[in-house]
Amino acid sequence: MTLHLRLIIIPLTIEIQNFMKSAYELAMERMGGGDDQPLSDEQKAKIAEIDSKYKAKIAERKIFLEKNLSDAQAQGNGDEIELIRRQMNDEIADLETKSESEKDKVRNT
Repeated sequence: MTLHLRLIIIPLTIEIQNFMKSAYELAMERMGGGDDQPLSDEQKAKIAEIDSKYKAKIAERKIFLEKNLSDAQAQGNGDEIELIRRQMNDEIADLETKSESEKDKVRNT
């Protein structure tokens, strides 16, 4: 292969490799991320502990609020039913957010 063809083919090969990156890879490059380091065993254990703790809290709140919901349904109180459903969704979302926040702290240490 002549030098002239090599000068054309090599940059094209690099461009094709860049084109073939996944959307995730491209997004991580733009955000400056993508240098994910594997988690240590200690980090994995802490994340599992956090996950377990928040799953238990969510289950506890669901049991409590579902009891209140069934009582409100038995009474036919539509306003109370809607209020309890919103409360349940809000509390679960809040607990999930706290869980992810704690896990992110562990991942970034």
